[in-house]
Amino acid sequence: MSAPVIVEATAKQTATLIFMHGLGDTGHGWSSALAAIRPPFMKVICPTAPTQPVSLNAGFRMPSWFDLKTLDISGPEDEPGIQAARDNVHGMIQKEISAGIPANRIVLGGFSQGGALALYSALTYDQPLAGVVALSCWLPLHKKFPGAKLNSEDVPIFQAHGDYDPVVPYKFGQLSASLLKSFMKNVTFKTYSGLSHSSSDDEMDDVKDIISKWTHWEGQSMARKAQCCQIS
Repeated sequence: MSAPVIVEATAKQTATLIFMHGLGDTGHGWSSALAAIRPPFMKVICPTAPTQPVSLNAGFRMPSWFDLKTLDISGPEDEPGIQAARDNVHGMIQKEISAGIPANRIVLGGFSQGGALALYSALTYDQPLAGVVALSCWLPLHKKFPGAKLNSEDVPIFQAHGDYDPVVPYKFGQLSASLLKSFMKNVTFKTYSGLSHSSSDDEMDDVKDIISKWTHWEGQSMARKAQCCQIS
């Protein structure tokens, strides 16, 4: 796997966002957009998936976190590939923890296949995370849940999907959210009307708000303002 795109925090780092791109993309595809919405104390890590053959695309080689055999939600899945990709994500989390960022200050996120990996990686991690941002995606190996869940049921999940998505059908997102809500306590599923398999300004504004909430940016900003404005 090539080196990830890293956007360093602009203030003292106290939080990290690890965000996985979709099939055929690279870490560069999301780094600028995420840099524009993250809190100043958050480092953004956008890894690039290894290049490998993808069955769904007639074996064509492209950046892919794991093999996609079909887009049928009940079809066969690349379980060894999903678990290997999950192990890589867990390694990235552990590296941040070793650098002094606690797990509950680390957000996992992703789009499409990357969002699927973010969900699976978060649920199978053994320490509570700050939250999961899952855009236009699905829960892989869904039949193994809730049995495969190792994380706290309190980890917040923000799932977003366009209702005109021709690639990962909106219904798949709804079904995944329904399953997640059956064993996780804090799942939000937001629909973006007319959105296809992409992001939008409205969605990114919502992602900004949810990351700010999970990492308490608003509270820190208000405290700084109050400190600045004190009259002695």
